[in-house]
Amino acid sequence: MADFLVEVTGDSHETPGIRWKLHVDGASNQMSRGAWIILESPTGVVYEQSIKFEFSVSNNQVKYEALIGGLLLSKEVGVTRVEVNSDSQVVTSQINGTYQAKDPLLQKYLEKVRGLSKDFEEVVVQHVPRERNT
Repeated sequence: MADFLVEVTGDSHETPGIRWKLHVDGASNQMSRGAWIILESPTGVVYEQSIKFEFSVSNNQVKYEALIGGLLLSKEVGVTRVEVNSDSQVVTSQINGTYQAKDPLLQKYLEKVRGLSKDFEEVVVQHVPRERNT
């Protein structure tokens, strides 16, 4: 997948100050568990990826998994600036520091996101209403 993306994106040099847009979402219930990632280049090229989980996972964990997958995909493509859009107020607020991650497992997810974020020049994480995160 990464080789294909690098091939399709061509020149990986970005215009300074221009961000790629990363939309992430996920859901977990008794029937299924999955995450969805959409990465959009400044030129409008869109990459979509979905992940299905075969193990039990909470909604917040799925939202973090989607974000981590999106950051890894962005890194593989050579993105240096990314704007992350998520409809999870819990996850976005924990990343931005307005909520504390008290659950030990969510603390580990938060640490992973912060570690991955260091590989970019800029990562902006914002909460968007569910209806705008389609």
